[in-house]
Amino acid sequence: MGDYHFVYKDVEGTTTEWDDIQRRLGNLPPKPEPFKPPAWTPPADENVQKDREWIDDKTEEELLELEDDSTLDDDRFLEEYRKKRLAELREFNSKPRFGSVLHIVGADFVREVSNAPPDVWVVVHLFKNGIQECELLDQCFEELAKKYTGTKFVKIISTDCIPKYPDRNLPTVLIYNHTNVKATLVGLHHFGGRRCTPEDVAFTLCQYGPVLGSSRDDAETSKDAVVDRVRRDFLEKIISKREQEESDKSDDADD
Repeated sequence: MGDYHFVYKDVEGTTTEWDDIQRRLGNLPPKPEPFKPPAWTPPADENVQKDREWIDDKTEEELLELEDDSTLDDDRFLEEYRKKRLAELREFNSKPRFGSVLHIVGADFVREVSNAPPDVWVVVHLFKNGIQECELLDQCFEELAKKYTGTKFVKIISTDCIPKYPDRNLPTVLIYNHTNVKATLVGLHHFGGRRCTPEDVAFTLCQYGPVLGSSRDDAETSKDAVVDRVRRDFLEKIISKREQEESDKSDDADD
């Protein structure tokens, strides 16, 4: 039969009277300090005071995630202030971002086009004064910029953007998104030639993505949704024009 060896341990820190005598005589080292675990402290994010300033720093997505935060639901003031902040953010996001065609020079290109925010589509018109095709396209862009204020329209003299760029290639349109060129359209024929309308230009731009979409509204970010929106705007324009013509005819008849 094998031998078994048992080791018995008492509670940590317990000593015998003999050990105490030996320590007093210096025959044993001092008794070690008993182990004490470090004091518990809450995580850093729980130490943050959830006041008005704390909510001000939150984005709309973060505020929506706080819907299930019971510590906020228990505080009526913070709950009401959270709702107010959400309303302010949504109002800010619904405001027009652009609304006109921005004339830039070569030194502005990187800042205004290449470094545009990822959620912004940029339409760049390379033009020269005195070229009829460029003037026609510029008029279309001016109307589209007022209607689709979430899209950034800019124009730049061709040779200021690309040295020695041939006039025969004008107008040229570059479509940028997320720092990348999504399309390069050389010539007015892409937009219907000299009879092009803002609607023709809009439908052409939509072939390359949700260029005219509202990037801040998820319901308007898909390509199909943007095309439907452009088509709806086109029909509304036709109806409005016909109603105006009928009204003018009625006024003439009354006279």
